[in-house]
Amino acid sequence: MLVIMKNDATEEQVRAVIREIETLGYRGIPIPGAQRTAVCIIGNQGTVEDSSLLALDGVKETIRVTKSYKLVSKETHPQPTVITIGNVMIGGEKPVIMAGPCAIESEKQALAIARIVKKYGAQVFRGGAFKPRTSPYSFQGLGEEGLKILKKVREETDLLIITEAIDHTNIELIERYADIIQLGARNMQNYSLLRQAGQAKKPILLKRGFAATIEELLMSAEYIMAEGNSQVILCERGIRTFSDNTRNTLDLSAILSIKEVSHLPVVVDPSHAAGRREYVIPLSKGAIAIGADGILVEVHNDPLHALSDGMQSLYPEQFAELVKEVEALAR
Repeated sequence: MLVIMKNDATEEQVRAVIREIETLGYRGIPIPGAQRTAVCIIGNQGTVEDSSLLALDGVKETIRVTKSYKLVSKETHPQPTVITIGNVMIGGEKPVIMAGPCAIESEKQALAIARIVKKYGAQVFRGGAFKPRTSPYSFQGLGEEGLKILKKVREETDLLIITEAIDHTNIELIERYADIIQLGARNMQNYSLLRQAGQAKKPILLKRGFAATIEELLMSAEYIMAEGNSQVILCERGIRTFSDNTRNTLDLSAILSIKEVSHLPVVVDPSHAAGRREYVIPLSKGAIAIGADGILVEVHNDPLHALSDGMQSLYPEQFAELVKEVEALAR
């Protein structure tokens, strides 16, 4: 349920509504709007009796929310969410480009790639310090040393940093170094990690699971937002299908489906979807053409010798072409 406040409602009147909601046994989360504030009621399993709420000063009306996800829904937040970090806007008029290697291998490698992607137009540098891998014998990342390298990348290039948290033991550590915390496909339904991400002060990029429905993705985002973090970015990165000609199948229709029901920005990771670098540029163009708010791509200066995902990493000249194509589409 949404409690809609009057245009001239005071902050104290909003707080009084939240106190009454807590008295009823639920939680109230204020959602400021351009014209008025709404308070979303969460924690209820059924219909909320609204008579005591309607009697409070400053309350205009109550509205039933039909979706099981509330904070994520357009019903509670009709305007698209724009996440602003410094001079980068995710969900704004221009698509954001996040690029870098799958894994941080060394300071020399990270800085070399960061300079390349900065030169060609990336605003965010991606790179894994912790790498959850299918095989326990594969390169697992440099850990905190990788995070220190990412910090040097930010200091030298002014690029924002996005990197993945893989469990509850490192999310607080990553928050100290990253501008955006990524939760990978394997952790989309790691509910304890989602709750902890909801307590972070940094934006969260949440990737769709390998076999997750759109509603399951939105409910996972709801876990984060219910803990107080409203800065959530959703990411379509391909799902498992019967097709075996690509690593995964990029579900471009997911962008449209999400934007139909949710106000959250959506970016696309064509690298993990395709698993083949020659597909990354066409898939990126398709994503931007139908309204994605950005792309997250892998770039490497020496992909043949990359320690992780070399086959899907773009060469620098390919990344330059991708940015050119994306900017043309955005215009």
